Amino acid sequence: MTDDVETGPADGATHMGRTDKLPVRMLSDRLLVQLDGEAGDRRSSGGILIPATAQLGRRLTWAEVRACGPNVRAVQEGDHVLFNADDVAEVEVRGETFVMLRERDLHAVAAERLEEGHSGLYL
Repeated sequence: MTDDVETGPADGATHMGRTDKLPVRMLSDRLLVQLDGEAGDRRSSGGILIPATAQLGRRLTWAEVRACGPNVRAVQEGDHVLFNADDVAEVEVRGETFVMLRERDLHAVAAERLEEGHSGLYL
C-alpha cells in the first residue's frame, strides 16, 4: 500500500466512491486537462467587454494538459491544447475541476518543444 492511499475503516470495508487520496493514472489515449482562465466574460484586444452569454458560434477552448494516458502520442504534460468544449466530461480530482478528453478530440497543440513546420496533427 502506498502513502497516497487512505486506509479504510477498521473492519476493512471501503467507502463507496472514495478516491480523494488515491493516485490517478490515465488510461489509453485519455487526457486530463485544466481549463485556462475562466469561461466567463472576455475582453477583446481593443478592450471591449464581451459577456459570457454572447453567442459567437462554436468557440474552441484552450486548456493545459495535466495528465496523459500511455497511448497519447502528440501531447505531453504541460502542453496547451485546443478543443471543442461543447461536449466534454468534467471530473473533480482532489477538489479541482478537470476535463477528460481523448487525443483525437484535439484540434491543435501549443508547446515550445514543437519543431517549426511540424503540423502536430493527429493521424
